[in-house]
Amino acid sequence: MPKKRLNITVDAAVVERARRYTRRHKTSISGLVSEFLAQLPDGSGAESDDLSPTVRRLLGIAVGGPDREDYRRHLVEKYGT
Repeated sequence: MPKKRLNITVDAAVVERARRYTRRHKTSISGLVSEFLAQLPDGSGAESDDLSPTVRRLLGIAVGGPDREDYRRHLVEKYGT
């Protein structure tokens, strides 16, 4: 695949951390960013195919949060009126 230049602006501390990481892992910042971007979902709707079975089971588990009335009933059961 042909490569294309991409200019980004990043905090200096992040750049230094990336340089240390790439030195330790014998790669380049360009390679690191390219690898990260290649892992992003392409928007085709197949994102859930890339998720592990555990993550798929947990998806939506916290949607909406607890209901106030359920919480009130819980407190009444636990502590009385």
